[in-house]
Amino acid sequence: MNEEFENEELEESELIELIDEEGKVINFKLLDVTEYKGVKYTLLLAAEPNEEIAEDEVVIFRLNEKNETLEPVESEDLLQEIFDFYQQEAEGADGEEN
Repeated sequence: MNEEFENEELEESELIELIDEEGKVINFKLLDVTEYKGVKYTLLLAAEPNEEIAEDEVVIFRLNEKNETLEPVESEDLLQEIFDFYQQEAEGADGEEN
């Protein structure tokens, strides 16, 4: 899924419309944008119940700012690394607030 997005800056709670391989529109909520090893990634959650994506499943895309597209991440290992990194960063930020 190589998806175009129209917003120059993604903000939390924004809805992002992506089209799957079958041409179905799937709405996502932006969870966050994180930078891992010098590359920006979007972390998305399904905005509505969906057969393909669980309600609490995080979907990760590489953010190509130059072409204004979201690009799929093919490697399961890389997806896990990005998600683990995001969780560590989020936990660190929560700890700083206390």
